[in-house]
Amino acid sequence: MTPATLGVLLALLPLASTLQSQGTRRGGRMPEPTEPALRRLSHYLLSHYQKGTRPVRDWRTTTNVAIDLMVYAILSVDEKNQVLTTYIWYRQHWTDEFLRWDPARFDNLTQISLPAESIWVPDILINEFVDVGKSPHVPYVYVGHHGEVQNLKPIQVMTACSLDIYNFPFDVQNCSLTFTSWLHHIRDINLSLWRQPELVKFDRSVFMNQGEWELLYVLSHFQEFSVKSSDSYAEMKFYVVIRRRPLFYTVSLLLPSIFLMVMDIVGFYLPPNSGERVSFKITLLLGYSVFLIIVSDTLPATAVGTPLIGIYFVVCMALLVISLTETILIVRLVHKQDLQPHVPDWVRRLLLERAAILLCIRDRKKFSQSRMQSSDISRQVENNDSTAKLNHYGREDPQERKAAGDAMPAPTSAGQADGSPVTWDVLREITAIRQFLEKREEFRDVAREWLQVGYVLDILLFRAYLVAVLAYTITLGTLWSVWQDA
Repeated sequence: MTPATLGVLLALLPLASTLQSQGTRRGGRMPEPTEPALRRLSHYLLSHYQKGTRPVRDWRTTTNVAIDLMVYAILSVDEKNQVLTTYIWYRQHWTDEFLRWDPARFDNLTQISLPAESIWVPDILINEFVDVGKSPHVPYVYVGHHGEVQNLKPIQVMTACSLDIYNFPFDVQNCSLTFTSWLHHIRDINLSLWRQPELVKFDRSVFMNQGEWELLYVLSHFQEFSVKSSDSYAEMKFYVVIRRRPLFYTVSLLLPSIFLMVMDIVGFYLPPNSGERVSFKITLLLGYSVFLIIVSDTLPATAVGTPLIGIYFVVCMALLVISLTETILIVRLVHKQDLQPHVPDWVRRLLLERAAILLCIRDRKKFSQSRMQSSDISRQVENNDSTAKLNHYGREDPQERKAAGDAMPAPTSAGQADGSPVTWDVLREITAIRQFLEKREEFRDVAREWLQVGYVLDILLFRAYLVAVLAYTITLGTLWSVWQDA
């Protein structure tokens, strides 16, 4: 190239740059910017980072991990397998000495999110874990420019818990969640509470309070433990205290049982000499048996013990059986007494006199005098009939004859005194009829006496049964009220 040509090209360079700049402005294209601050910071922090070692420059430095917990929901309580499933919001906070930077070098950026798989994360687990829950995966953590790392994630926790169902459905459960490092001892990783214990205890800000269980409070407690005198480990315990809402079980379990027991008590007002009471109580017993079969799947089942409500159902069934037995006894007592003797004197004195006074029965005098009056009336009727028969057929009583001073005239003839055979046949028939009527009246008196005994005994047993039911009801109500308010 000649010098003249080179000079021409150098002269045209300013013109070409001017035309290129004008064309760039007309096309709307800008010069390419530098790399974004987030990318530069992420490359600066992770380019030489080693996530396999604890992030301290001096190995003697202890990494302090602050943890926090908020209960979001109680998903299920498995009494048979002793498993509690909860959904919690879990937070961790620690300082990573290799994740620090100067914000002035990175466009005043003070916080960045980094992948959790790319940095060191403490191996803090829950000791009570029994199964891996369906927890959503949160892939990032927040890192501050001073090295503060915040790991926030929701966790579905399936933990073993010693569930006490004795007070079901008014039970309160206390389950623990123990957070600890599985490998590092307390000189490497120490645990602390992120917030104040009072704030953690009564924090229900995120709790879903519309389920079967109600969150009462969450207690927190720090402790150290060691295994066989080895190095100590730090652990943070959270005690989640929950209470069951008993309204559903009260309506579906307790009220039907109470209604059946009330109907059993009302059944005592049926007359004991009618057979309807026995059939009525048998129907109640069968209905209660069907009710227990239906609710058997609702009651919690454990191999350790039986809830108190199960004992309540068994006692109610036993009371119904006792009530039916008492009814059968009374009905047997007041029916078919034709072949039974009179009521013994000790029974009459014990029931018709003393028990009638004790039970405030108005007709107790009539009960105590019924047998005496019926016996006197029977004897009087028999004497009167015998006297009338002898006088009617002309047979004199020697005593009456003597008292009258032989004032009455003697019969005129022996034929009139003796009577005809037809008359004697009629007399025998009338005597047989009178004896039959007297015997029937005696049977009626015996039946009436046993009926009175049955009535008094029925009232006595009914009041004893009522006292037992009331005492049992008051005891259970008091116990459940105390446990519910505890």
